[in-house]
Amino acid sequence: MTSYDYDLFVIGGGSGGVRAGRLAGAMGKKVGLAEEYRMGGTCVIRGCVPKKLFVYASQFPEHFEAAAGYGWSVGATTFDWPTLVANKDREIARLEGLYRSGLDNSNVEIFDSRAVLIDDHTIEILKTGNRFSADQILVATGGHPNPHVALPGHELCISSNEAFHLEELPKAIVIEGGGYIAVEFANIFHGLGVETTLVYRGKEILSRFDHDLRQLLHASMVAKGIRIRCVEVIKEVKRPDNGRLTVRLSAGDELVADQVMLAIGRVPNTKTLGLEAAGVEVDEIGAIKVDAYSRTTKGNIWAVGDVTNRVQLTPVAIHEAMCFLETAFKNNPTRPDHRQIATAVFSQPEIGTVGLSEEEAGKQFKELEVYRALFRPMRNTLSGAKDKMLTKLIVDAASRKVVGAHILGPDAGEMAQLLAIPIKAGCTKDDFDRTMAVHPTASEELVTMYKPSYRIVDCQRMD
Repeated sequence: MTSYDYDLFVIGGGSGGVRAGRLAGAMGKKVGLAEEYRMGGTCVIRGCVPKKLFVYASQFPEHFEAAAGYGWSVGATTFDWPTLVANKDREIARLEGLYRSGLDNSNVEIFDSRAVLIDDHTIEILKTGNRFSADQILVATGGHPNPHVALPGHELCISSNEAFHLEELPKAIVIEGGGYIAVEFANIFHGLGVETTLVYRGKEILSRFDHDLRQLLHASMVAKGIRIRCVEVIKEVKRPDNGRLTVRLSAGDELVADQVMLAIGRVPNTKTLGLEAAGVEVDEIGAIKVDAYSRTTKGNIWAVGDVTNRVQLTPVAIHEAMCFLETAFKNNPTRPDHRQIATAVFSQPEIGTVGLSEEEAGKQFKELEVYRALFRPMRNTLSGAKDKMLTKLIVDAASRKVVGAHILGPDAGEMAQLLAIPIKAGCTKDDFDRTMAVHPTASEELVTMYKPSYRIVDCQRMD
């Protein structure tokens, strides 16, 4: 029987890689893990966590304004960007320490270096040149922002990575993109007092979300003062002598900004990883090809998370890692379940969604019942805030199952997480109707919409 240095070697210290390495070590497996930057990956270091902290910071101006309606006099306020960045960095360092201690406690050997594949069982640690053998190898190297090298002046632009470490807050920013990252950062920068313009090539932002959510969020962002330019792209970025950036749009006009941020998608981190030498195939965009169990084209090499370009969400990478452990080490072949994944966009107002959009459901089911409530949330009544709230349920008329739920408004992400449970369990609209409401709450609308707002039959709306 062949002897290996490690039972498992993990390349990549993000959420998926750390979870797999830590739990494999806890099982008694000999595990090595290599990470070239910082432990925690995109989510902890330069993604979800620092972004959510920035979201909180950007919401305070609205909170201060709303306070007057409730009898509070806040007085003059000021914002200090360096303080936010420093406090964020301190929290990220704390979380990275927890990731490392978790691996240490599971006896995982950590290599603070880039690692590459030499063949299907051999890994080289580039910092030292040492080579190790492993029975099973897991690639969890994530992705990076698309640098858009075809754009003249792309080297003058930043991505979400750099946005967390700017030395000073810009007076004006142009953001290209229409997905999670672009929309969230547009709201963040605007909330912090930055003149913000969002440029997106599509007809409407957040292309994969329910149309009601997209349209209502767009209208709310514009009402707050964010400029949104749809069906346009940036053609060129220049820095004239005055130091500020000039941004030429496809419509022909130019914008002036201090920063230009590109948020036009992410690219899997697979270049120069040695995949070809190991017999691991990638697709046309460089994502690692995997089967339903996260196994690559080489039987003992696996891949999870963004490097596979399946669903680019942190909890998905963790779920895939857990399924990998069941399959590779517990003799329990387990497929990751990518259906009905709850997700949130931490815009202002917030979006929470799980299951199918109205458009997607219309293509899968002959008849739908759509339950929709648009109202002013109670917290906005005394404050005078104009943001509306939307709750929407999509129901398959034949089975009565709720196949989609969509919320725009305060705490929408929290609601989406809870809604994911009954929807995953296959609950019907009748189950929702039998559930008592918690009053007064915004979420009670989800169990008090007894009559459909309209029906969809063969993709046609029937009012």
